[in-house]
Amino acid sequence: LVRAPSSLFLCRTILSSKMVQVEEPQDYIDVLESQRGGFSFENCKRNAYLAAQAAIKPPTAMKSGTTICGIQLKDAVVLAADTRATEGPMVADKNCQKLHHIASNIFCAGAGTAADLEHTTQLMESQMELLRMATGTQPRVCTVVRRLSQMLFKYQGYIGCALVLGGVDVTGPHLYQIYPHGSTDKLPFTTMGSGSLAAMAILESEYNENMSVEDGKKLVAKAIRAGIFNDLGSGGNVDVCVITKESGGTILRNWEKPNERKFKAQYKGFPIGTTPVLKQDIMKLVTVEDDVVMKD
Repeated sequence: LVRAPSSLFLCRTILSSKMVQVEEPQDYIDVLESQRGGFSFENCKRNAYLAAQAAIKPPTAMKSGTTICGIQLKDAVVLAADTRATEGPMVADKNCQKLHHIASNIFCAGAGTAADLEHTTQLMESQMELLRMATGTQPRVCTVVRRLSQMLFKYQGYIGCALVLGGVDVTGPHLYQIYPHGSTDKLPFTTMGSGSLAAMAILESEYNENMSVEDGKKLVAKAIRAGIFNDLGSGGNVDVCVITKESGGTILRNWEKPNERKFKAQYKGFPIGTTPVLKQDIMKLVTVEDDVVMKD
């Protein structure tokens, strides 16, 4: 782990094979060094020592699967996402929603940890609604990006939120890419998730900033299909969100179903008596003694 040194007290940790020694600041130079800022990598040696001697396993990054993308048009933004939620090697949900509402003119597509995405987007949605009521104006996209970036950076990537955020405000359409560590990019088109490479191949070859909204919807759906068919962590259906200045944002749930079942298995119920009943008890838990009649 990387930590910032405290400006009040300097504590140098020297690790040896037998014991840990602590050195206090000896003169003004040590105090000055502690106030210079930057990062201290002393904990890296400590973590290596603990992993080797105390058998403490360091945390590992969790693998998650998703394909999300977004494109910026002349006067609109179009987002899209797949609908597969994974739990390790298993498919937890075939039709989950990865497009999140933040404001009437701002939406985002999320990849990463589902609980972190739900909580973070709901928190931002609440903050933007409070801001809208306090100022009496529509929130701007850069405001959401700034708040998300500061919050995610504060947690140093431990909130698993990778977002493609788009919206249309008074300054026009905007599309941003936000990483879990808090870094942001403003791009005309972008993809994220485990299927992002397959989706990016489609967007790089076919994107045109002057295309219509209908062509943009078809393009992002094609990019998500590329992720669904070429990435094991992506699957299900294609959700699309169109954000315009006139009508705001509209989520088109299950706009395409590329993996719809053609044949369904016929399940027949088990006949009565297949499983023998060894014992049957019927317990009367409530006994009514007298009826109570309420009088005026």
